[in-house]
Amino acid sequence: MNKLFLGLAMVAGSLVFAQETKNVTAAPMTKVKEPIRFGIKGGVNFSQFSEQQLSTKNLRPGFNAGVFVNIPLSEKFAIQPEVLYNQLGSKSVLTERDLPDNTSVKVQENYSLNYISVPVMLHMKPADNFYIEAGPEVSYFINGKYTGDMITTTTVGGNTTTQTESYSRDLEKDRVKKLNLGFGLGLGYYFTPNLGINARYVNSLTHVANNSGKPENMKDKETNRVFQIGLNYKF
Repeated sequence: MNKLFLGLAMVAGSLVFAQETKNVTAAPMTKVKEPIRFGIKGGVNFSQFSEQQLSTKNLRPGFNAGVFVNIPLSEKFAIQPEVLYNQLGSKSVLTERDLPDNTSVKVQENYSLNYISVPVMLHMKPADNFYIEAGPEVSYFINGKYTGDMITTTTVGGNTTTQTESYSRDLEKDRVKKLNLGFGLGLGYYFTPNLGINARYVNSLTHVANNSGKPENMKDKETNRVFQIGLNYKF
C-alpha cells in the first residue's frame, strides 16, 4: 500500500512539473500597447431634425471630413479626439394641400447647417481590429442656408401640368445657436493597420434655434440628429 501511494505521488509530481513547464513555455508574450497615431477621415451624413418623424424622405444627405488622433490607454481602450467639418440639416415637406380647380400645392424646404465639430470618443476593443465608441461632441455653427421648392400641379381634362418655383436664402446667423452639444455612439472595423470603416449616430442635446429671450411656449425645440458612415486612415 505504501508503495502504491509512493508511486501515485511520483506520478502526480511528474504531471504537475510537466504542466508547469508547459505553461512557462507556452506563456504568450506581453502585447505592447499601440503607439499614438494621427489620421484623416471622411464620409457621408444623413441628418434630420428631432421633431420630424424618422423617415428616409426627411433625411438630408451631406458630408463630414477632418482629422483625428488615436491615443491608446491600454490594450482594450483608446481615446480619439477629432476635428471635423460637419454638414447637418434636414429636408421636409412643409405643406401639401389641395386647392379648387383640381390644383394641388406642395412646399418642400431643405436646411443646410455647417458646423466645425469636435467629437471626443472613447474606443473599447472587444476584438482585434473591431471597436465600439461613445463620447460627447461639441460643434460650432459657421453658416447655413435653406432652399425650397413650391410645386403646383393642375389637372384639366386628364392633362396634368406641373410648375415649380425655387428659392434659396442664407440663414441669419443670430437665429441659430452657436454651440451645439451632442453625444455619439458608433462602431468601426479596420481592414488593415491603416484603413478602416466607421458608422456613428450623433444626437444633439441642445436646440438648433437660438431661443434666448423667447417665452417657453414660443421656443423652437428641434435638435440635430445625424447618421454618419465613412472611412478612416491612420498614418
